[in-house]
Amino acid sequence: MDVELRQLRCLVAIVDEGTFTDAAIALGVSQAAVSRTLAALERALGTRLLRRTSREVTPTGTGLRVVAHARRVLAEVDGLVREAVSGHAHLRIGYAWSALGRHTPAFQRRWAQAYPETELHLVRVNSATAGLTEGACDLAVVRRTLDERRFDSAIVGLERRLCAVAADDPLARRRSVRLADLSGRTLLVDRRTGTTTAELWPPDSRPATEETHDVEDWLTVISAGRCVGMTAESTANQYPRPGIAYRPVRDAEPIAVRLAWWRDDPHPATQPAVELLTALYRNG
Repeated sequence: MDVELRQLRCLVAIVDEGTFTDAAIALGVSQAAVSRTLAALERALGTRLLRRTSREVTPTGTGLRVVAHARRVLAEVDGLVREAVSGHAHLRIGYAWSALGRHTPAFQRRWAQAYPETELHLVRVNSATAGLTEGACDLAVVRRTLDERRFDSAIVGLERRLCAVAADDPLARRRSVRLADLSGRTLLVDRRTGTTTAELWPPDSRPATEETHDVEDWLTVISAGRCVGMTAESTANQYPRPGIAYRPVRDAEPIAVRLAWWRDDPHPATQPAVELLTALYRNG
């Protein structure tokens, strides 16, 4: 069975226009070509799709169902074509937990001013590649290294590591904490996208860990006092909560913020995005 898009377009045109003659005009072909195309579609499907009289053309019961499916197929194909042709008019930047922290609003505003022809969209995808592998974005903000065989990336800035504790936790009364202060606690981590593992601590003083896969769950558990967390400072900017206190971990290495993209298919706006983000981080 071979069904072609031109056959589906022909069927929909006949139904919408009401006659073979008007369908031919709408499609820019001859009436004979419309008749042949419809006949070929009916042969391919093995069923009659239209009732034809001297006065009108109406779909059969099967024809009504086929026309409905044809409209959806044609809409999907038209969307695919628009995406392929005009995809570079949009730039989708994915992120897993926090986008760019306090730089997020400035990045959006400056991008709109400098590159109005490329519409910017920030997309939250809680996956290891922040949406790259899933096809949800063109660039991704990540805070861990990715597979260098598939992806390229550039470090655009550094962020401090912060401890997240319940607001009534004794550590919340301090201005900063050390890694040793957390070694006896239970650390809530996201192994897929997070920046924290127990390996940050010496082998003999590593905290116990529990796992989560969502930032809202992470925040809820920590605010209840059952676990503590460690995260990039952008999380504190993106998710301030009355029940949570964020404190710097002064002896923990900072986190590198990377912009990543597919090695074999970089978006044309990749370099401008890297340059703008680097400038924002550099200028604080």
